[in-house]
Amino acid sequence: MSQYEEIDVSKTKTYPIKERKNKVGLEDFAKVCQADASVGVWLSSLPRILAGEDLRAVIAAVVRAKERGKPVIFMMGSHVIKCGLSPIIIDLLERGILTAVAMNGSGAIHDFEIGMWGATSEDVSENIENGTFGMAEETGSLINEIVASAAREGLGFGEAVGKYLSDNAAPHCDVSLLASCYRLEVPVTVHVAIGTDIIHQHPKTDGAAVGETTYRDFKILTRVVSELGEGGVILNVGSAVVLPEVFLKAFNLARNVGHPVKNFTTANFDMIQHYRPRVNVVQRPTQSSGQGYALTGHHEIMIPLLAIGIKSELSKLDSET
Repeated sequence: MSQYEEIDVSKTKTYPIKERKNKVGLEDFAKVCQADASVGVWLSSLPRILAGEDLRAVIAAVVRAKERGKPVIFMMGSHVIKCGLSPIIIDLLERGILTAVAMNGSGAIHDFEIGMWGATSEDVSENIENGTFGMAEETGSLINEIVASAAREGLGFGEAVGKYLSDNAAPHCDVSLLASCYRLEVPVTVHVAIGTDIIHQHPKTDGAAVGETTYRDFKILTRVVSELGEGGVILNVGSAVVLPEVFLKAFNLARNVGHPVKNFTTANFDMIQHYRPRVNVVQRPTQSSGQGYALTGHHEIMIPLLAIGIKSELSKLDSET
């Protein structure tokens, strides 16, 4: 017999299971799809649990924003371009689903190289051994010249690079986000942290011009963010630091100058959920109103799924009207 006293479990209180509130029921389970199922049927077959429900919720928010004429802003890291997703994003732009694009400096570089030469993304590990990483002459020279001219002409970084690609009929304009945004007159902004991009190593770099043009883009993005309230959507895809920080300041500034910016939807898509997107995009902006979502997965799978889901739901609405 133990020398220590035990709790008397005979006094335990229970209650009938029918009185318990449950988080999961059969109505939430996945449905089996046939091999020839449509995208809409497949989406409705996903479990109404966790990410399955969240993906549907983000799709629904984008569809509502489109129907109401509210902004849908696509913020992105450069890996999205390197994953070959530009055609998917351009299609959403052409359909009027995405109404603004924001990218970091490396995103603009990769997009520019795709537009000009149809290829990008060098082997960093190999080239850093002999100091040639990022030293392609044409990329550094041309973008720095474009940015210097943009500073003189009063253009933002993104608009200027898109204009250059379009005006010079770059061979692959059709798959350039910057050129496509310029063609469609969709605001496209580039947010640069000086010293992070390969073109900052080039002797033609003008720090003042880079700062002026990227700051102009910050103000353009802030104006777009100011219209998010009551139904807009902001998507952050693959930017772990720069765009979440830029967005939080743009959001705060918009409120500071008199725009309430409430009741909107945010979503972060990334392969790993990082601190800044989770806090600056998903949580803080929606803490008093609206809704934020975090979806984890490879961009090359998640963004095509998101895109086809949006188009499927919009097509369903069109067929009903």
